[in-house]
Amino acid sequence: MRKISILIQMFCALLLVTSCEDDNDDFKVSETAPVVLSNLEITNIELDQANPNNPAVTLNWTSANYGQQTAVFYNVQVSSDAAFTNPVSVTTVNTNSATLSINQLNSAVGTAGLPPFQWNAAYARVVSTIGTTASMPVPSNAITFNVYPYFNYPFKDYYIVGDATQPGWNNNNNNPPLFRDGANPNLYRYAGFFAAGQFKVLEVKGLWQPQWGTNGGTAINVNPGGGSDPGTFPYNNSAIASAGYYTFTINYGNNTFSFEPLSTVGAENFSSMTIQGTSTGNTAMTQLASDNHIWYANTVHLTQGDLKFVSNTSSAWGGSSSFSGTATSNGASIPVIVEDDYDVWFNDLTGHYILIPLNL
Repeated sequence: MRKISILIQMFCALLLVTSCEDDNDDFKVSETAPVVLSNLEITNIELDQANPNNPAVTLNWTSANYGQQTAVFYNVQVSSDAAFTNPVSVTTVNTNSATLSINQLNSAVGTAGLPPFQWNAAYARVVSTIGTTASMPVPSNAITFNVYPYFNYPFKDYYIVGDATQPGWNNNNNNPPLFRDGANPNLYRYAGFFAAGQFKVLEVKGLWQPQWGTNGGTAINVNPGGGSDPGTFPYNNSAIASAGYYTFTINYGNNTFSFEPLSTVGAENFSSMTIQGTSTGNTAMTQLASDNHIWYANTVHLTQGDLKFVSNTSSAWGGSSSFSGTATSNGASIPVIVEDDYDVWFNDLTGHYILIPLNL
């Protein structure tokens, strides 16, 4: 009897294994027919910069059918062309509709390459997939609409203040900006003349907070508003002992700074500097009173195009990055990608430049 019982148990176990294998073989998915994305009731969408969180458009589509009860996801994409050469993913949902906010749609069409402040044709589609690995993607039909986007200025600008600087302890006195690195948006420099004294960094001209300084070492500290102000640069309330040229570098990525002497041996002094290019007529720049290597022009209207900095000796500097970067002698023209009024600053000692839009 014991032998018969063991044989029966072995037979049941074999049936169980076979049953499990059959179940696995039966779970098969098939490629779905493309879902159908409905046309929009409106074809012209003007994006309102003042209300970025308001809904811009709602997209609706039919359900995908992969032949099994499985998790289906829908990725909403936009593009600047009907072929979706470089599609931009906006959102992924597991429902049959998605409402895009003004900011979402504006960011997506901007990433797709559509220029701001003019009507452009945009395209949308939905790509269905299964599982968390987005398997078996199938794109829907494409729909088109016209969109009028605004420009998202993605950068922060910072300004120096203090008795070691040109504006003194006045937070709204044409305070010179820090020059943002063209490749690393967290890295800023100011290479120029500092008087004996101290300084801090402000985020908004005319406001004392947010205010940046140091409480010691090479670490930076901030009072974002309502707290205690940090100590001054460069040495936690200890002044610069000797007036001269220095390079102040601040990295908001790792919250550190440095302050080092800067040699000006062999540097050429220019008597005038102009902005020239397709973005503007010849625009004269003003030399900073305390530093004959720093030039500025306030509230300059620039159109889409390019520009260079040209001295009285016909020396010309250009760069490849928009808004800020390092210009080189006879370099490529600096691209101006959006029309606006700008404060423009240029350092002929280092080639640093920054174009700060006033209305974006």
